[in-house]
Amino acid sequence: MAPPKSRKIAVMGFRSVGKSSLTIQFVEGQFVDSYDPTIENTFTKNIKYKGQEFFLELVDTAGQDEYSIFPQSYSMGIHGYILVYAVTSAKSFEVVKVIHEKLLDMTGQNYVPMVLVGNKTDLHMERVVSTESGQSTANSWKAAFFEASAKENSSVHEIFQAMLYEIDKHQNGSTEKKEDCTIL
Repeated sequence: MAPPKSRKIAVMGFRSVGKSSLTIQFVEGQFVDSYDPTIENTFTKNIKYKGQEFFLELVDTAGQDEYSIFPQSYSMGIHGYILVYAVTSAKSFEVVKVIHEKLLDMTGQNYVPMVLVGNKTDLHMERVVSTESGQSTANSWKAAFFEASAKENSSVHEIFQAMLYEIDKHQNGSTEKKEDCTIL
């Protein structure tokens, strides 16, 4: 069997949007309710996707704001980005758009593999960002889009699988015909 492929993924977004909650739910299968602002953590997980073993290194970044200066390390060796906002925060949605712009500037590319995630869908009464707004933003970035709830473990695994798909698609983009792509 082929050795595992390594993939390094950065999880980015405004503070308190649930970046750590999504990451820990995916890696450890539990929801962490207590909130300590993350400095930066790296989690690892082995998963099987489309018959291939992957070794994932997930960089859970400190919360960014529109004035954050990105460390160069956020572009070095990173295969893809999961950009998270909270559906309960218009500010976090605006910040994620700024993060996207800065990523493109930093990498010097007009496209990087990414998944846009609207987290905290369990807080129905507090929603201020519509699904349509998230979807149209993701479409304009050519990014995958999910709404999720780390608390309810809703769409969490799908986000990371979609991230692998986006990275794969990007790496094989010039040679792979669209018909050959399938998401499990």
